Amino acid sequence: MNESFDIAAITYDSTFTHSKIGELQRNLVYNHLTEILPSNQELDILEINCGTGHDAIWLANRGHRVIATDISLEMISIARSKLQHKNSDLEFQQLDINKLEAFEPERSYDLIFSDFGGLNCLSPNQLKHFFITAEKKLKPNGRIIGVIMPKHCIIENSYFVMKGDLKKAFRRNTSTVVIANVDGTDVSTWYYNPNNIKKIVKNVFSVDKVNPIGFCIPPSYLEPFFKNKLGFLRVLKNLDTLFNRFSFLSKYSDHYLISLIKK
Repeated sequence: MNESFDIAAITYDSTFTHSKIGELQRNLVYNHLTEILPSNQELDILEINCGTGHDAIWLANRGHRVIATDISLEMISIARSKLQHKNSDLEFQQLDINKLEAFEPERSYDLIFSDFGGLNCLSPNQLKHFFITAEKKLKPNGRIIGVIMPKHCIIENSYFVMKGDLKKAFRRNTSTVVIANVDGTDVSTWYYNPNNIKKIVKNVFSVDKVNPIGFCIPPSYLEPFFKNKLGFLRVLKNLDTLFNRFSFLSKYSDHYLISLIKK
């Protein structure tokens, strides 16, 4: 997996982080994080699947202590290159999420964070193991916040139905692995509705918050289609801002944010 993401790292920022759609979806996530995270407290945060480090830098700039990790050494290399100067409150390290248990066993965290489908790279058994391990890494009342892709996406369904490609239109709606293309590389992907996550974590976490991310804002691979339709994209952004308070829409969005509190 790490070699695939090494290839994707080269174009990741241009195709997602700094794309119009990527920025719009990421801002929705940041709005929720701003509401959830205390403004007067420095948190110890572990980010998994951090990609090229944009979220980690955002969190560190808000006064939190962040260790950001990714399986891809190339992603970590690009993330480190973004630091203007040495920052003792932000470090980037390579980590396979499936080996979280052995990662710095002496440290614990207020928050474990995964943005934009990082947890979708885990099979159901791997995901269960992750939550068991993550619970042990958290301080009392610690949180996990994940931004996850559900089994349905209304925008994606509609787009591919209009193109007559029914296979792609409903590709998410399966319990088996799907091979998704990420910047030209094939990535094994599983899709999880909020209820799937709730069922897995019910013994160790309580659910604090579930919100749609991208109910109206389209998936990032549709950027070429929308790049000359910025007015329409602004309308979709305003609609998403309105609708992202409705939790029940989470399972029909491109992603959803779920906040879990350690019991």
